[in-house]
Amino acid sequence: MPIKQIKEENPFESMMQRFDEAAQLLDLDPNIYKILRWPNREITLYIPVMMDDGNYQVFTGYRVQHNFARGPAKGGIRYSPDVTLDEVRALASWMTWKCAVVNIPFGGGKGGVICNPHEMSPGELERLTRRYTSDLMDFIGPERDVPAPDMNTNEQTMAWIMDTYSMHMRHTVTAVVTGKPIEIGGSRGRREATGRGLLFVCNEAVKKFNMEVAQTRVVIQGAGNVGGTAATLMHHEGYKVTGLADISGCVHNPNGLDVPGLIAYLKEHKTVEGYREADHVGREEFLELDCEILMPAATENQITTENADRLKCKILAEGANGPTTADADAIVADKNIFVIPDILANAGGVTVSYFEWVQDRMGFFWNENEVNSRLHEIMVNSFNDVVRVAEKYNVNTRLAAYMLAIDRVAYDTKIRGIYA
Repeated sequence: MPIKQIKEENPFESMMQRFDEAAQLLDLDPNIYKILRWPNREITLYIPVMMDDGNYQVFTGYRVQHNFARGPAKGGIRYSPDVTLDEVRALASWMTWKCAVVNIPFGGGKGGVICNPHEMSPGELERLTRRYTSDLMDFIGPERDVPAPDMNTNEQTMAWIMDTYSMHMRHTVTAVVTGKPIEIGGSRGRREATGRGLLFVCNEAVKKFNMEVAQTRVVIQGAGNVGGTAATLMHHEGYKVTGLADISGCVHNPNGLDVPGLIAYLKEHKTVEGYREADHVGREEFLELDCEILMPAATENQITTENADRLKCKILAEGANGPTTADADAIVADKNIFVIPDILANAGGVTVSYFEWVQDRMGFFWNENEVNSRLHEIMVNSFNDVVRVAEKYNVNTRLAAYMLAIDRVAYDTKIRGIYA
């Protein structure tokens, strides 16, 4: 594999490339630049876990806390054999900028454990989670770092973390994590929040370009909690969802998919194979389908210098973290594609996580209408903030989002002063 390709697909390199460009356009104070460029803390853990056969296996885990200038670190924990420190470092940095873009009082954090959860029993996953949590006791907490679910973790994982932390504290601490079951301090609307936030920003982009919702074709890569929720909500809103993909395959119907029927089929069969109400297309072809909105909502590095020039969308709404590499940005910009960047587009999840943290801390919980109304206000305001910065500096919306976020974090860092 060429060296350039390795660099292009390194998520931390992509994040830093955009950070550097935005910082230069902002004429950022060199001393603030040095501080914001690096994470505050990187923790590597070696986690011994007794497996079901009685033998021990040692897993490698990470927690990166990027910035505390605006509040506690905030970010998910992922379980995957592909977890790397560079990936976790990049995701923690993205969380700092994401929280700043939507102007909520968190910095960025991220965690990960190198494991294959699909090959582990519930008991093994619980023991792994509890030991990971106990090893991080001095570094997490409602005022320090608030984890959340991410790839291959869920409400149950968060319940184990909350319980482990609470046992050590000797009292129940619901605000130590978000994404919990509603019954133990979770927020209504949290599961759908990222997909709903995507709907809200897509609505604003459609208004901006005077497009008709009913004539707007949407292709969504990812059919899980983010992509599947976005597809369902956009279908109900009247969008024409023409393509949907998951790990098992990609389907397309130029006249519009029966999204509820397809989601029901996926739930029953765990695959799109055998689905006969749409055409099946290849993965490379899928991202290049003709549409108004392309929504990569699966994983990073899907749009690269290899395929960016073949995109046929008008709006790129990034549901995943880092789906477009930094090297592909210029190609996307040259095609006049309007980008709703990941640090804005998928910020609905962390926004409602913030709502959950607030509700836990005050012991008073909102109904779902209130959650969704507050989410709508923040997503719309943030979209408009990014567009204003783009117009003010004559830059694309991705750079505008980074500039907005960096400027907010830099201001807070400077006004607090540097303790040394």
